[in-house]
Amino acid sequence: MKAIAVTAQAAGTAGMKLVERPEPQAAINDVVVQVHASGFVGTELTWPSTWTDRLDRDRTPSIPGHDLAGVVTALGYGTTGLSVGQRVFGLADWYRDGTLAEYVAVEARNLAPLPGDVDFTVGASLPISGLTAWQGLFVHGRLQAGQSVLAHGAAGAVGSMVTQLAREAGAYVIGTGRAADRQKTLDFGAQEFVDLENDALEDVGGVDLVFDVIGGDIGKRSAALIRAGGTLVSIVGPSEARPDDGLAVDFVVESDRAQLGEIVQRVRDGRLRTNIGTVSTFDDAVAAFNQKKRINGKTIIRVRP
Repeated sequence: MKAIAVTAQAAGTAGMKLVERPEPQAAINDVVVQVHASGFVGTELTWPSTWTDRLDRDRTPSIPGHDLAGVVTALGYGTTGLSVGQRVFGLADWYRDGTLAEYVAVEARNLAPLPGDVDFTVGASLPISGLTAWQGLFVHGRLQAGQSVLAHGAAGAVGSMVTQLAREAGAYVIGTGRAADRQKTLDFGAQEFVDLENDALEDVGGVDLVFDVIGGDIGKRSAALIRAGGTLVSIVGPSEARPDDGLAVDFVVESDRAQLGEIVQRVRDGRLRTNIGTVSTFDDAVAAFNQKKRINGKTIIRVRP
């Protein structure tokens, strides 16, 4: 099968190559999925799990990509809940070969049914961005109606999901980004926008929840904005500063079939819009990852036309 493989961390995306690899086999509780569309996160090549297994052994050449949408083609021994021929979407394991391939072996529990009226491209854009936003807001941030949310990077793939889900839950949302991101952030539902290059972040005042996708100095300054009992949620590692009278939580997104179902239903009924930045064919994937211009939104590879 065709796959995108990486062998040298120092090379970054320039080291990605389209290669031939053996088709994966389904282990116990696995399914094999024929990948129709795959999502890629720009930071994947910095993750240790891209290069080593859970015992810290080198596993290169490895196949990156973890979001997927496709069709089940085989079931492993003991696998239940899915069937051959079923349309699915979800999140592949961090420490196994990923979804930038024609086929991938995935634990069945990491996948959810993809309704027939949702395009594979849309399906592949949802797992990491949607689940990260859902878990940060509702599982770790315990967001309630009437609270306020500061969503950093609100024009990006995760931030736009944070904004929409928080608004739907009855929160007041302040989005941040670069000046050029203002209109897109407001279009996704933010009620205010903060230009991180020109506005004073501190002028926001107190908020109940900060969703941090940036870290560094922005993360540290954000901690001071948390009201008593509020939460600073980070997906970029532990915060360097903690709220005086609140929680600081950092987490790694996990697949969850029920949450995937909630997310895709919102897409179907128009409550949630996905944020796709660029769509490329499999043959053009390496070039897509190495383009110089900044892309706001999810990069999707159409593995099958």
